[in-house]
Amino acid sequence: MADNRASEAGALWGGRFASGPSPELLALSKSTHFDWQLWPYDISGSRAHATALAAAGYLTPDELGAMTAALDRLAASIEVGDFTAAESDEDVHSALERGLIAEAGAELGGKLRAGRSRNDQIATLIRLYLLDHGRELGHLVVQLIDAIASQAAAHPDAPMPGRTHLQHAQPVLLSHHLLAHAWPLVRDLERLRDWSARASASPYGAGALAGSSLGLDPALVASELGLTAGPMLNSIDATASRDVVAEFAFITSLIGINLSRFAEEIIVWATREFGFVKLHDGYSTGSSIMPQKKNPDIAELARGKSGRLIGNLAGLLATLKGLPLAYNRDLQEDKEPVFDSVEQLEVLLPAFTGMVASLTFNTDRLAELAPQGFSLATDVAEWLVRQGVPFRDAHEISGDLVRFCEQNGLELHEPTDEQLTTVSVHLTPAVRDVVTVTGSIASRNGIGGTAGVRVAEQLASLTAQVRVLQKSVAGAGAGTAADGAPTLDEPLLYHPKATA
Repeated sequence: MADNRASEAGALWGGRFASGPSPELLALSKSTHFDWQLWPYDISGSRAHATALAAAGYLTPDELGAMTAALDRLAASIEVGDFTAAESDEDVHSALERGLIAEAGAELGGKLRAGRSRNDQIATLIRLYLLDHGRELGHLVVQLIDAIASQAAAHPDAPMPGRTHLQHAQPVLLSHHLLAHAWPLVRDLERLRDWSARASASPYGAGALAGSSLGLDPALVASELGLTAGPMLNSIDATASRDVVAEFAFITSLIGINLSRFAEEIIVWATREFGFVKLHDGYSTGSSIMPQKKNPDIAELARGKSGRLIGNLAGLLATLKGLPLAYNRDLQEDKEPVFDSVEQLEVLLPAFTGMVASLTFNTDRLAELAPQGFSLATDVAEWLVRQGVPFRDAHEISGDLVRFCEQNGLELHEPTDEQLTTVSVHLTPAVRDVVTVTGSIASRNGIGGTAGVRVAEQLASLTAQVRVLQKSVAGAGAGTAADGAPTLDEPLLYHPKATA
């Protein structure tokens, strides 16, 4: 009776209980509405586990072949929509076991559960899912970086007003400013790469929490799944830890923040008052009542979704903070936040990339505003330093010149020779040589500066770094770098060994 009750409930347990679960419990614990998307990873894990069972003598070669064929038929049935989770299925694992038994029979299908628990199973599957989608996000981030770099390359000499506190500060090149948005995304790629090395450890073999007594080889399963870091060395840690999930949520939230900062500028730049950029019709929207409107919806949605991504991270961290070892059912709540973060970024990044790639910059407007707001005052101070004036005094003199110009409605280059000397005897007519946007930008020629030659070097360096992050290291195996860490190139979903 207990076996029948468990089967009818779609559960993987039941023998210890005198009655089945209440409808309220079933409704609360049911997770197929979100974890069903793990089915490809679950089937890959089952293939690998069957291989380990056969290697340990629990499946004959014929049984392994029949098991693998049944799993293949089940996967094909799911792909065409013939099999899906039923109302009675508690989770993706119970649904797939039901499907496997239908394909392979109860005797053979029932052998697959030996030596594994849903605890080590789900801890592994979430890693496979995140590694897979981490690679997809990496590709999408690369495409955005390329779009930013292309815009920078298309505007190598265009000046614009650089700002601090949203006030005019110093002139910079538009290309320099754009690349300042690309570098944080490069670091996001590095974080994905570094994270993937930690995520590539396999919890399989940990069982519920104490490991397995069946003599299965967890290294074999790790290899079959492409988890290049091998088995985790503590079975309790393997089943109970979700730091890899939290770290992924942090990376996605940081990507969202980096998009949001750029989005905020685009929103402001596209206003009539600024007039720095024109949005492409294909990447903007109109109004249901105001015919003239052209709204930066993609940028606004990026700004809004960044809050959603941060919320996913905060919720996940709050779930994890008080959990004792080992597994607790609270961990069912670890998946929806990252599933949502993945979904949001995978739809946002392509739209954001298209928006950036299609921006039209009003370079005349940018050049007009570049010297305004006394943005060349620092150049005056530094010119005075080169004349031997202590910087403390040079700063004061430059400030006096700004005040004089402000009081008389002049820009820094407009005072007469007599007016300059009235402000300070150190201000000779030669100071006009540096009170130009072109001269100011060209003088910032230290490493990382806005001078054109440095920006060209920066663009080349950025492109090279992105290509290294994007591609596999020469001579490494598919999907792995020379140090054994996965690259951004190879998805794990249908790893060659897992589908053999």
